[in-house]
Amino acid sequence: MDDHRAQVEELLADYRRSREQLVAVQRELAAVSGQASSPDGTVTATVDGGGKLASLELSELAYRRHRPEQLAELIVRTVSAAASSAAEDTYKALSTVLPAATDPAALVAGTADLRPSEYETVDRGQQPVRGRVVDDEDNEQRESWLDSELIDRRVR
Repeated sequence: MDDHRAQVEELLADYRRSREQLVAVQRELAAVSGQASSPDGTVTATVDGGGKLASLELSELAYRRHRPEQLAELIVRTVSAAASSAAEDTYKALSTVLPAATDPAALVAGTADLRPSEYETVDRGQQPVRGRVVDDEDNEQRESWLDSELIDRRVR
C-alpha cells in the first residue's frame, strides 16, 4: 500500500510540475507581440501573438517619401515582418513544452498531425484545408464530407 501511495504522490507531483510549466508557457504566449519598422523608418507596426495588427505608426515623412500605392505596400511588408517576429516568439515558447519531434509552426498552422498530401493551401497559403482523409485501418483514401460538399457546390 505504501508503494501505491508513493506512486500516486509521484504522479501528482509530476502533474503539478506539468501544470505549472503550462501556466508559464500560457503567460509567455499571452505576452508575445512582434514589432517591425520599415527600412527607412517611416512605418512601424506592432502585432499581437496571433499576428493581429495592434498598432501602426506612420511618420510624417511616410506621406512625403512614398506614393499611396508604395506606402500601402510598405505597410503590408512591415506588418508581415512584425507578424513573423511574433510567430518566431510563439514557436520558441511552444517548443519548451512540445515533444522534440513536433514542429511548433505546423502545430500552430493546424497541420501537425497531417501529411502534406492531406492538406492544400488556399488564400495565399494562409489557411490549411484538409483534403483527403486516410483511414488507418484499411489505408484506403476516402473523400471527407467537406470535400463532397464543395464538389457538389461547384457542380451546381
